[in-house]
Amino acid sequence: MSMKVCVFSTKPYDRTYLDAANREARHELCYLEAPLRTETAVLASDAQAVCAFVNDTLDRNVLEKLAAQDIKLVALRCAGFNHVDLEAAQALGITVARVPAYSPHAVAEHTLALVLSLNRRIHKAHNRVRENNFNLDGLIGFDLNEKTVGIIGTGQIGAITAAIFQGFNCRVIAHDVAPNPDCEARGISYVDLDTLFAQSDIISLHCPLTPETRHLINADAIARMKSSVMIVNTSRGAVIDTKAVIDALKQGRIGALALDVYEEEGDLFFRDLSSDILSDDVFARLLTFPNVLITGHQAFFTHEALTNIAETTIGNITSFGETGEAEHTVSVEKVV
Repeated sequence: MSMKVCVFSTKPYDRTYLDAANREARHELCYLEAPLRTETAVLASDAQAVCAFVNDTLDRNVLEKLAAQDIKLVALRCAGFNHVDLEAAQALGITVARVPAYSPHAVAEHTLALVLSLNRRIHKAHNRVRENNFNLDGLIGFDLNEKTVGIIGTGQIGAITAAIFQGFNCRVIAHDVAPNPDCEARGISYVDLDTLFAQSDIISLHCPLTPETRHLINADAIARMKSSVMIVNTSRGAVIDTKAVIDALKQGRIGALALDVYEEEGDLFFRDLSSDILSDDVFARLLTFPNVLITGHQAFFTHEALTNIAETTIGNITSFGETGEAEHTVSVEKVV
């Protein structure tokens, strides 16, 4: 059975890939540029499902408004679901589905792109050369060869990132509540966080956002790290306590910081704010540091990933329309 789906936070590329994935299923997709918020939930009043992205709001208030409009399915076109009140969804009879994996290679490769760009100052060198400035002062990096890299979270993305670092002849250590046998088979040692913080020249974050990992990188953790450490976050913004990191950068307690996510990114990322005055003082402070490199949540952004995201999203909608169950549900009890 085809369904009418209200797609929030739509960009041109969303339309392109979702339309391609929807050719056979022929669901009625209503595209909205507006994000899903309390005040925009009413826009889905004649739909049977909504499709939401990582920065849409799906708290109890929004879910109650969707339920009052007889919405039965929230199809997330992302892997993360920490922005969804799962208890409220369950109580309201709303099924939540997600894209559990789209292209772990995309995120892992972007992680390395950030490390290499920040280490070798590629972004700064590019700007200099465009101005005919070929001075090398201030562009010194370091060899990745034989450096120790600490991977926190060794699911698909973390495991692939670890393997790429091994290709640079790095010593890779890891921390995870559930060690990955494939990583262990490649000679990666699992250590406690204290050891990882103390030994790592580079720390790469690939863990989900949970109550246990929220602000995992805080003032306490930074105090246990090398002052030259490079921290890279392509997981979830709130894994890092941004204010603590800023204090450490000011004190020279962090060598470099690369971010593709930010804990308050909801009002910033995926929008063109180039003509606006930035109101987020914390983010603005991050931009002032010469040893900080930020991209706007683009690690996932490859052709392969967008294709997989669209196909899995449409698959979830189709399955729900036909059987009342989505292929990749997420609930309080289980994540499939």
